[in-house]
Amino acid sequence: MAQALRYHSTNQQAQSVSFRDALLKGQAPDRGLYMPGRIPQLTPAEIRSHATMTYAAIAFDVIGRFVGEEIAAADLRRLVEDAYDFDVPLEHVVGRRYVMRLDRGPTASFKDFAARMMGRLMQHYLRGTGRRLLVLTATSGDTGSAVASAFYGLADVRVVVLFPRDEVTDRQRRQMTTLGRNVHVLALDAKFDDCQALVKQAFADPALGHLDLSSANSINIGRLVPQIVYYFYAFSLLRKDGDAEHVTFAVPSGNFGDMMGGVLAMKMGLPVRRFVIATNANDEFPRYLRSGRYEKIEPSRNCISSAMNVGHPSNLARLVALYGGVMDEKGTIHRPADLGRMRREIYAASVTDDETRDTIRSVYGEHRVTLEPHGAVAWAGLTKYLLENPQAQGDLLVSLETAHPAKFPDEIRRLLGFDPPLPPSLAGLDDKPEFVTSIAPRYEDFRRYLLAEFQP
Repeated sequence: MAQALRYHSTNQQAQSVSFRDALLKGQAPDRGLYMPGRIPQLTPAEIRSHATMTYAAIAFDVIGRFVGEEIAAADLRRLVEDAYDFDVPLEHVVGRRYVMRLDRGPTASFKDFAARMMGRLMQHYLRGTGRRLLVLTATSGDTGSAVASAFYGLADVRVVVLFPRDEVTDRQRRQMTTLGRNVHVLALDAKFDDCQALVKQAFADPALGHLDLSSANSINIGRLVPQIVYYFYAFSLLRKDGDAEHVTFAVPSGNFGDMMGGVLAMKMGLPVRRFVIATNANDEFPRYLRSGRYEKIEPSRNCISSAMNVGHPSNLARLVALYGGVMDEKGTIHRPADLGRMRREIYAASVTDDETRDTIRSVYGEHRVTLEPHGAVAWAGLTKYLLENPQAQGDLLVSLETAHPAKFPDEIRRLLGFDPPLPPSLAGLDDKPEFVTSIAPRYEDFRRYLLAEFQP
């Protein structure tokens, strides 16, 4: 297994750390985000070898390159096999266009891929140390439920989830609030960006230093590394023979963690023709890619693809860093990225709610494929890309479906006239009691809650 990497902050004001420390810290002390000092590389032969591997085996290969010798190979293999015990369907739609359904995990969301691995890695590192982490997580929808499920019952981890009360569906909320035990859920009359800002402020607060804080948001490098895997997996199953094949991925994007996993895969050697980054009406990134000027959207716009209601994606700092620039946590660009290279590798599109709804109707009507709002944003973005790049029609094209349609029953029923079947993870939620606390969206209130609830 490769030698362990060091991880540095995008703000470039903190010391480099091991993967273990980057994972357990969550955010760098200078408020930057950890990035690997170098990107591990896979040869074409190594990528070809994935075609005969299970998902867990590919995860072992990819994640192992970031962990290096910090975890024994036998232990890492056990962790990935335990984390990835569910299907990852690649649903053919038309021509060489596919939907990768990342909605078959225990909370029916793509966040399961990262949260389950992250929880197991944290527990592995904490076992026998006497430490108890307090994991703070802001969610715009599916992160909270995936993290709550992945960390539920772990002896060495307590979880606090913050969510905007009016911007998640009933089923998304109940997946978080019906657990209890070591999972604490806070409802705020606020936007996701407000929840995320409270979490980031807590990390920088010396009055909370004794609480051993970490994060399970995609600001944590431990969230991103597992999300690299399914890009390699999709290519390994769908590629044609030979080395000339390239793939284009369409990724619905909010806080840009999913997108960053894909871009890191490309930088590792995965032959990607283009990334189609599809946002909803929160179009700060498409405008930045066109103009070179970055302007946050404050407050973020409320769209039916609720998990993407993000006016300032945290992971944009990582993307800017990959392309040679420096962006701080507030969105100020201190050194510009190579926008020419970024534009050659990334296409960005904003999709309205009307376009999202039209896409759900048309894809089901023409192909009998059911998309939920986030997957529909990705498909609509891919459609726009193909209209502008007709030469790409024959390419291998994979659009990501990031949540199960049953999480959005009202929208699907209104648009398609039926209730999507419930996966096991959503069954019976309506009958369970909820454990949730309401707090004001002020940092003083959040700090007071943490000290009262978790003071040693």
